[in-house]
Amino acid sequence: MRTAIASLALVLFLPFGATAQTWSAEQQEVWQNVETYWDLSFKEDLEGWLGYFHDDFLGWVSGQSFPTNKADRRAGMMRSIETNDNVLYTLKPIGIKVHGDVAIVHYFFSYTDVDAKGEEQSAAGHWTDILMKQGNRWVMIGDAGGSVSEN
Repeated sequence: MRTAIASLALVLFLPFGATAQTWSAEQQEVWQNVETYWDLSFKEDLEGWLGYFHDDFLGWVSGQSFPTNKADRRAGMMRSIETNDNVLYTLKPIGIKVHGDVAIVHYFFSYTDVDAKGEEQSAAGHWTDILMKQGNRWVMIGDAGGSVSEN
């Protein structure tokens, strides 16, 4: 596991290529929304974070047996707020495709938090978010991803 996280961390901190420099204004807007809902999660702003989930959201976290909906994500975030303190996180965009009012976003993440026992925990992995334009923001209608693990 440590090898996988170390390898991913190396990739995360390498300079991001020309892709980010050639994004359209719409792709940049989509990415800004991703950064916003991660920041709201990091700040433990439950309602602000959930405001970026469509009511019909359905996503799948790696390692879980079944997909989750918005209510499941609320419950998971509430447990996390009660048991963990966030330390830091990093996001690195890999690709963004916009098709009208739907966007697909691929990115790497890493984070560190402290659990109820005071022990630091780190994770890194990848996410794919599927967003839909709703008013002035892009909201998640689906996602898939999670931490990378060694086989």
